[in-house]
Amino acid sequence: MSRAKQSMDGNTAAAHVAYAYTEVAGIYPITPSSPMADTVDQWSAAGQKNIFGSTVKVVEMESEAGAAGTVHGSLAAGALTTTFTASQGLLLMIPNMYKIAGENLPCVFDVSARTVSSHALNIFGDHSDVYACRQTGFAMLCETNPQEVMDLSPVAHCAALEGQVPFINFFDGFRTSHEIQKIEKWDYEDLKEMCPMDAVAKFRAHALNPEHPAARGSHENGDIFFQHREACNKFYDELPAVVEKYMDKVNAKLGTDYKLFNYYGAPDADRVIIAMGSINDVAEEVIDYLTAKGEKVGLIKVRLYRPWSSEALLNAIPKTAKKIAVLDRTKEPGSLGEPLYLDVATTLREAGMNDVVLVGGRYGLGSKDTPPSSVFAVYTELEKDAPKHRFTLGIVDDVTNLSLPEVKPAPITSAPGTKECKFWGLGGDGTVGANKNSTKIIGDHTDKYIQAYFQYDSKKTGGVTISHLRFGDNPIRSPYYINQADFVACHNPAYVIQGMKMVQDVKPGGVFMINCQWSDEELAHHLNADAKKYIADNNIQLYTINAIDKAIEIGMGKRTNTILQSAFFKLADVMPIDKAVEYMKAAAKKSYSKKGDAVVEMNYKAIDAGVDAVHKVEVPESWKNPEADAPKAERTGRPEVVKLVNELLDPIAKMDGDSLPVSAFADKADGQYVTGASAYEKRGTAVTVPQWDPEKCIQCNNCAFVCSHATIRPFLLTDDEVKAAPDNMKVADMKPKAGAYKYTMSVSPLDCMGCGECITVCPTAAISMQPQESQAAEQPVFDYLVANVSKKTDAGMVDTTPKGSQFNQPLLEFSGSCAGCAETSYARLITQLFGEQMYISNATGCSSIWGNPAATSPYTVNINSKKGPAWSNSLFEDNAEHGLGMEVGQRYLRDQAIELVKEIAASDKATAEFKAAADKFLETKDDTKANVEPTTALIAELEKAAAAGCEKSKEVLAKKDYLGKKSVWIFGGDGWAYDIGFGGLDHVLASGENVNVMVFDTEMYSNTGGQASKASNIGEVCQFAAAGKETSKKSLSEIAMSYGYVYVAQIALGANPAQAVKAITEAEAYPGPSLIIGYAPCELHGIAKGGMNHCQDEMKKAVKAGYWNLFSFNPALKAEGKNPFTLTSKAGDGSYQEFLNNEARYTRLIKPFPERAEKLFAKSEETAKARYTHLEKLVKLYGED
Repeated sequence: MSRAKQSMDGNTAAAHVAYAYTEVAGIYPITPSSPMADTVDQWSAAGQKNIFGSTVKVVEMESEAGAAGTVHGSLAAGALTTTFTASQGLLLMIPNMYKIAGENLPCVFDVSARTVSSHALNIFGDHSDVYACRQTGFAMLCETNPQEVMDLSPVAHCAALEGQVPFINFFDGFRTSHEIQKIEKWDYEDLKEMCPMDAVAKFRAHALNPEHPAARGSHENGDIFFQHREACNKFYDELPAVVEKYMDKVNAKLGTDYKLFNYYGAPDADRVIIAMGSINDVAEEVIDYLTAKGEKVGLIKVRLYRPWSSEALLNAIPKTAKKIAVLDRTKEPGSLGEPLYLDVATTLREAGMNDVVLVGGRYGLGSKDTPPSSVFAVYTELEKDAPKHRFTLGIVDDVTNLSLPEVKPAPITSAPGTKECKFWGLGGDGTVGANKNSTKIIGDHTDKYIQAYFQYDSKKTGGVTISHLRFGDNPIRSPYYINQADFVACHNPAYVIQGMKMVQDVKPGGVFMINCQWSDEELAHHLNADAKKYIADNNIQLYTINAIDKAIEIGMGKRTNTILQSAFFKLADVMPIDKAVEYMKAAAKKSYSKKGDAVVEMNYKAIDAGVDAVHKVEVPESWKNPEADAPKAERTGRPEVVKLVNELLDPIAKMDGDSLPVSAFADKADGQYVTGASAYEKRGTAVTVPQWDPEKCIQCNNCAFVCSHATIRPFLLTDDEVKAAPDNMKVADMKPKAGAYKYTMSVSPLDCMGCGECITVCPTAAISMQPQESQAAEQPVFDYLVANVSKKTDAGMVDTTPKGSQFNQPLLEFSGSCAGCAETSYARLITQLFGEQMYISNATGCSSIWGNPAATSPYTVNINSKKGPAWSNSLFEDNAEHGLGMEVGQRYLRDQAIELVKEIAASDKATAEFKAAADKFLETKDDTKANVEPTTALIAELEKAAAAGCEKSKEVLAKKDYLGKKSVWIFGGDGWAYDIGFGGLDHVLASGENVNVMVFDTEMYSNTGGQASKASNIGEVCQFAAAGKETSKKSLSEIAMSYGYVYVAQIALGANPAQAVKAITEAEAYPGPSLIIGYAPCELHGIAKGGMNHCQDEMKKAVKAGYWNLFSFNPALKAEGKNPFTLTSKAGDGSYQEFLNNEARYTRLIKPFPERAEKLFAKSEETAKARYTHLEKLVKLYGED
């Protein structure tokens, strides 16, 4: 049967089939499964029909637990229902999964299998989540690649219906879910033909309905529960045959040979691997290579994992097999072996096959790459008389010595003629998008097979991205990173300066292209010795292209991706360049025609420029023996941080973390790292950075106040500090004069992200953006100031003002957040006010990803006190409870210490000095800032008393870290606070405990790609709201205010800095629960004019338009006879529609649904007006109390 071909990833393939068989989808976002739900939502919004002739009803819930409950209820009512999830999300569904399976309800959970968090969160792929569901009663079907996802997903849906057993249909997260291939796709008529309509009718007839009433979910006693539970056995006994039946139907249509267990390899193999997932494609490549050399090796691909069919497995194992290695993509500490291994072991034992040597290994945890060298290592190990019984692949385990040695480079096993290309980009620079377009062009306009996979680091925008593209005339079965490429491109020159190993991945004679502004001589200066030698020794064809200046010249600003895309087509020889240009221009016209001819023409120029601007660099013979690189300066700073940076951060930052052995983490098994390492990254990713002009500066500190990454900071200096500084430091007299201090504003050009927020808030144009390299001399100045210039407490600056707060050291610096991020501006400010006393409980989301990437925490310590935020992340859904636990736990220990202090002070033996110190300490114990010095004084007296033999003083000193008043903060985004964590947040606020909650309100799930939350506003278009959100934004602030004893404030840093600082300060001082909601424009909002460099200005516009309101509710004012409710912002000024039309999250609705857009935008404005009127009433209402 011939099917249409289309380039798509595994998620899209699963969604294509799921949509066909689904009537209701209960969804919730989680990486990497969210694109499936989003795709289904988009098709639903567009009116696409399933095989039953209806449109899928998509219901987004507040959590995965809620989504599973919705699925359960919808199934009970008789609708064919599905969901899409992974990792912790799947685990939240487990209680309902037991119920769904127990009630024989047929459905499919499509799972892009992902790591379950343990010592750290990991968003990438392994099988730990699906293995956690083994005993739920769900059947489990596994696919290897996007084509198999397309082919076999109907088997899950149809077998679930006929077998009356729900299915997990899973495939590897990212490696399969996000890998793009050109595959054959099902026509819905064929899917309808396979669907067992009689089973559908039976399912509906048995559904709950008042027309034929029944009851489910009874409670049973011990007399009957066991017997009743055993009644389901026949469904599972019969299910393998049902699955085989539908595999046979697929095989009949496609000419394939899908089985419960598929064998691949030599018919007389003596060494066999058994595995599930994408590793099977790698193994097939290796088997082809080895069997061609006469080796007897084979592979068994597990497709139906549950229910397990021993008979089918035994039929698949060659009779000649002597040694079997089972590969599991998970780790179960304490177990005799991982799940798949134990299943195979039981099967062999029960079959009496005790003469077969069986070993088990772990691989691929957290998306650890599993290249052919790993599979070669397994077959090599199996050649031994006594192969290692437990082993690991792809790592060096020098602690427990479980890892197998791998020979690299391994033989090339990819399909002959495959062209392999690799692109090093910067997150948000368009490299990934351009490569997806290139893949689509090649896939759509040639007969070539394609594969595209995208590798990321843990940063948001501004991190490293590596695109792996393969093109060829034969099917591509290479689900592993490219390390022997025909073409490698470096799109960010900073990577050359940092010495990243890029050119070393180019095959001899291949092409290496660098995007930079350098001459050939400057390039020679920046390339390290290893790179030069590799280029010269391997005849690498070296090219440069200055897409940076060319983009500015054309009018594209920072967007170089189109230029670089056409340069790729010019140099990579994948298709004729004239055809590539033709297709690129056609795509540009299609994408940008709605924006006008000028925009289309600008893209045409960019395409032509990429073809014409490549420059061939003649490689000098001297590069074969290059001069050695200058030795790097020895790092200074806290020894524990320097050690961390030298041992871990250096290789991780260079994308070489794979080389680190297990011993590098032996003393960090619990996942705890020291903070402050981000200061050593010095990524240098910004093209332009700020330059300060002291002549124009009025010293308002606005630039520092809004800086997302704490890279521009004010300092006050004594004359001696000025003299000791680098000669190029610029200073000005302090304004207004207060003491003998000089003022400077310093920039860290290597840490700056180049967002330009500082320019937009500067009232006197004292900041200008200059090329980063022109500001290199400013780095030593910044470093000197940070290390040597401390805060001047006698300068008359008030900490609790926007200006004064900026003289406090930021204890959040140089994070991995997006350029211009509002979240980090809020968090940084809070650390400047209370950082030395802070606990932070952080919900999973953007703020946890930029807040604690492994080995490079942006939270740091005060340079003098060495104190700083203590940060922790539990889960997405329990952050408030986790934060409450922090408060209760530390306060319990503090209270114990305080009681002992009181006992000591009351003793006749206490000195007058001790009593005085204790009195001052107790007097200030509830004031975070005021308690700092008294705590220090008290500890000094305790030490004296302990030295004199006071046992109770020794007891207190054992808990001295708990003596000082701490400030507990709970950070998270709106997805957490409004949705998945709302129940816990509500309970914590209601508890009356002294915790402070900071909600970064981006009005969407930013971290997972921009899905709708209950914070999303009317008319907003985001994932899961493709047709615009219909309902109003949840009033989280009023819910909290209803308790009457919770401090509540809504703030917007860029709209009213003074109100923001005041609210944060009041919230911390309030002796009870506090909730601050900060408006946080996001990259995903698509701000039209200026993007995120106008983030702060966008906040101002939001408040002026009446879109966002500023107010506070301070219950403490009641006791003073004052109105606790303060409304700071004014009514909208009539610019509401203008505000909406400046953000793509709203304007996206206009073209596909113009009438709906007009209706929802009007509704949104009316709702905003009504909300403000309500707030005005609250002022009067609380004023009358």
